[in-house]
Amino acid sequence: MSNTIPEKVLAYETFLNETLREDLRKLLDEQDKLYGEIAEYLQLKTVIERIQDTDYTKDELKTKVDIGCNFYVQANVPDASRIYVSVGFGFFVEFKMDEALRFIGKKTARLNEQVERTSKDIAKVKAHIKLVLEGLREMQGISSDTPAPFRDVLS
Repeated sequence: MSNTIPEKVLAYETFLNETLREDLRKLLDEQDKLYGEIAEYLQLKTVIERIQDTDYTKDELKTKVDIGCNFYVQANVPDASRIYVSVGFGFFVEFKMDEALRFIGKKTARLNEQVERTSKDIAKVKAHIKLVLEGLREMQGISSDTPAPFRDVLS
């Protein structure tokens, strides 16, 4: 019986490190990606609102465009009443400014729903990790009571 406990401990540790922690890492990466997309759409929403507030839609718009690695080029937009928005899978759709704002609202709502689902999945994986750690602690006979940190005041 004592030979099977180290084998089970090794199996659970392997499961913990290779499966659960890898799943957690993937979910956290996915959540970061979703937060990045939301931030980009909100930034686009702010730019559209500024363009609408300053009424650049009637005149030619001069701007600087980042072409990568913080290198900017000057760009002239002859008609700023329409904008191309990435809708996913490499497709861009031409929108009027108010249409783009409605699309951004719907897209960010959907992305926020995905973030909520991912957060729930992350919580489930963390709970599984905690459960496996408790099982390992119990199998190895390690006390789960961690001593409270204290400071010797008299020294």
